[in-house]
Amino acid sequence: MSVTGIITAIIVGLIIGALARLVMPGKQNISIVLTIVVGIVAALIGTALSRAVGVNTTGFSFLQLVIQVIIAVIGVGIVGALRGRAR
Repeated sequence: MSVTGIITAIIVGLIIGALARLVMPGKQNISIVLTIVVGIVAALIGTALSRAVGVNTTGFSFLQLVIQVIIAVIGVGIVGALRGRAR
């Protein structure tokens, strides 16, 4: 992955993390910084998964975005559950 790809993944990750919090019902017990980190990881995993299943990842792909948001929602849910137990 090139430097441009990494920077793009970070920017998309910011957006995906925010979308995941909007999609999840209720209040999540995680900070916005942790949400952004989950979004970045979800963007990277979602891109890899999209490529693996044959989705065209050049340019904007709505299906790739949906995959990334689903992974981010799962990630926010897991991190929120783990942080809730720690308190």
